[in-house]
Amino acid sequence: MFKNGKKQKIDPNSTDTLIGEGSSFEGKIKSEAGLRVEGQIVGDIDCAGDVTVGENGIAKSHIKARNVIIAGQVTGNVSAAGKLTIKASGQLHGNLSALELSIESGGVFHGLSKMDVKDAAAPVAEENSAIREPEAPKLAVAPVDDTAAVLKTW
Repeated sequence: MFKNGKKQKIDPNSTDTLIGEGSSFEGKIKSEAGLRVEGQIVGDIDCAGDVTVGENGIAKSHIKARNVIIAGQVTGNVSAAGKLTIKASGQLHGNLSALELSIESGGVFHGLSKMDVKDAAAPVAEENSAIREPEAPKLAVAPVDDTAAVLKTW
């Protein structure tokens, strides 16, 4: 189990933490690898790997992870550096921020969404917005001395 006192590098692609069905956890979890929730958790999740909330999983927490898959119920804000997937059985009641978003038919999302932009594409989007900005509609206003003020939109 322990080898020569050297610390091994943790693989963020592996799932090393499981909150099993019938288990409940209250508090903050910070993990360098993946996390799977099949039971209940109340508290924040900060994960360098992927977070999966299984069909029977219930998370009342703010989740920050690389990728997030929701097949159960999540109440709280979710921030995914990569992809956020809400499966057909999944429910997200809270705001989300992600690079990619996928909601299967039957999945529930109730909140606000913010789609992040990859770093390489960000300057292009800024240049395009600087080129074309919509103009405000021009209004014609009747002179003040008229007894009936008329406002027309052209």
